[in-house]
Amino acid sequence: MKSHLRSEKQLELYIHIPFCIRKCRYCDFLSFAVRGKDSGDAAMLYDRYFSALKKEITGFDGEGCEIRSVFFGGGTPSAVPAEYLAEVLQLIREKFVLAEDAEISMEANPGTLDEEKLHIYKEAGISRLSLGLQSVHNEELSLLGRIHTWEEFLDTYQKVRTAGFTNVNVDLMSALPGQSAASWEESLRRIAALSPEHISAYSLIIEEGTPFYEEYHEDARLREEGEQPKLLPSEEVEREMYALTEKILAEYGYHRYEISNYAKEGRECRHNLGYWKRIPYRGFGLGASSLIKEYRFANTESLEAYLKDPLQTGETEELTREDQIEETLMLGLRLTAGISKKEFITEFGIDINDRYGAVIQRFCAENLLESTQETLKLTEKGLDFADYIILSLIQS
Repeated sequence: MKSHLRSEKQLELYIHIPFCIRKCRYCDFLSFAVRGKDSGDAAMLYDRYFSALKKEITGFDGEGCEIRSVFFGGGTPSAVPAEYLAEVLQLIREKFVLAEDAEISMEANPGTLDEEKLHIYKEAGISRLSLGLQSVHNEELSLLGRIHTWEEFLDTYQKVRTAGFTNVNVDLMSALPGQSAASWEESLRRIAALSPEHISAYSLIIEEGTPFYEEYHEDARLREEGEQPKLLPSEEVEREMYALTEKILAEYGYHRYEISNYAKEGRECRHNLGYWKRIPYRGFGLGASSLIKEYRFANTESLEAYLKDPLQTGETEELTREDQIEETLMLGLRLTAGISKKEFITEFGIDINDRYGAVIQRFCAENLLESTQETLKLTEKGLDFADYIILSLIQS
C-alpha cells in the first residue's frame, strides 16, 4: 500500500486521545475516564499512550504528502497535560510537510482549560479550538453528565479569547430529555451573541450501550414512529428546534454549510470538509480509522493491544467503485454546496445525471433536490429529508 500513500498530494491527520475526566451519559465514543487523573498511575498511563502514539506516527510511510489539517479528538484532548500534545505536533512537523495555512484543531471541554495550557497550545501551533458546551442550562448539563456549568464555560471562553484564539467552535445539542423549543432557542441565542466563528448544532442520538439508552431508548423508538414519547421532545418539537437553528443563527451572521454545522464567512471547519469530500486521511491513536484512496483501515480498540503494538492495524478493506460512489453521495449531499458534477465525472467516469436521472428528476419536481449544470444539492426543504433522499439515490 506504500505506492498508494506516496501518490497522495494532500492528507489530513486525525489524532485520537481517548482520555476523559468523566464519561458523559450519552457518549458511545471510544473513550474512558482516567481514575486519579493527577496521580502517578495516570501519568504512567499517559506516558505509555503517547509513547505508543509517537511510535505509530514515526512508523507511518507518508513521504511526499502535504498535511492540510490536523485534528485532535477524543475523548477530551484537553484533559491530559498540554505538553503531550505539543510533543505530538512537534513530531508531525518534523516528519511531514505541513501546509503553510494548515488548520490545526483540538477538541476541549470547559473546566479542563487554564491559562498555562492555552499558552502551550498556542505556542505549539494549535489554531482552532472546539469547545464542547452542549447547553447553556445547568440542569441540562447535569442531565447529560457534563463536568462543567454554564458559568464555567463563560470563564473558559473568556480565557480562550484572552489567549489569542481567533477560530473557535462551540458544540450545542438539541432534542434533550425535558428540553423545550424555548430553552433550545435560548442556548442558540446566548452562544451566537458570544460570536464564536463556528457553531455545531446536533440532535441527541440515543446510542446503545450508554446510560441514556437504558433510560430513553423506548422514548426514542416512539418518537421515530411518530408517537408521543414520555420524556424526550416529540417529533414535532424536535422539528421545530431544527427549523429554529438555521433561522436564529442566520440572524447572527452564521451560514449553514453542512446539515449540522454553521460558520461565519470563511470559518468552515476545513478538516471536516475534507471528510465530507473524501480527502484522504490518516488516523493515529486508539481505534482511529483511515482512508487512503480506496483503502479503509482502523487501529485496534483494545488499549492494551495498542500500547503493546501501535503499528498493528486491523484488517484493510478495499472499497469497490460502487462503495466509493455511495460514500460520495452520502457525504457530499450533507454539504449545502452539494456535489460537483464535474468532479463526479472526473473521479468515476460517469455523469451523475445518467446514473440517477429518474430519481433526481422526481426529487427536483418535489423541490427536494436542485440540479444545475455544475452541482447536485439538497434544497432547504430537502435537507430535512436527507437520509431518505440519499437512500433512494443509492438504491435506484
